Amino acid sequence: MIYVFLADGFEEVEALATVDVLRRAGLEAATVGVGGSLISGSHKITVQADLTLEEAVMNDELDAVVLPGGMPGTTNLQNNADVMAFVDYAYENDRLVCAICAAPSILGQKGMLRGRTACCYPGFEGLLEGADVSDQPVCVDGSVITGRACGVALEFGAAIAERFIGKDMAQKLWESLCHE
Repeated sequence: MIYVFLADGFEEVEALATVDVLRRAGLEAATVGVGGSLISGSHKITVQADLTLEEAVMNDELDAVVLPGGMPGTTNLQNNADVMAFVDYAYENDRLVCAICAAPSILGQKGMLRGRTACCYPGFEGLLEGADVSDQPVCVDGSVITGRACGVALEFGAAIAERFIGKDMAQKLWESLCHE
């Protein structure tokens, strides 16, 4: 199971494009609403989450956590102890920890980017503590995947999917996204 956490003020494109790509890849991905089931994005688009945070389960079936950016969505994720517990669990159990836009700053402040190549939305680089900061659109380094901004959300989702479906299938997925 891949959990994509949505807190009020999340970046809609980053969250929903990522979920879409993961589901097209045949992966089990669920949006998790922080603070309820109806979550309003940074552009005032309200989304019905698949699960509330209280319904999300932290166990061996958790394969990845995804943190979309957006403001104040990133801050709202970071300030939620339960969301941070999921991030810690994933990181400590060698599951994928994925963040895009402003959200990689959360991982940086938690020390999860030390010695890793990572990217983020321009202006947040100083919060990627210990990272080798890249200007690449998406960075994959071990069990951590980071993306720069909403414009690379499809590529970010495809990078996550590749970890589960393999490079060849991910290439076919990417081609289908570019030719539909």
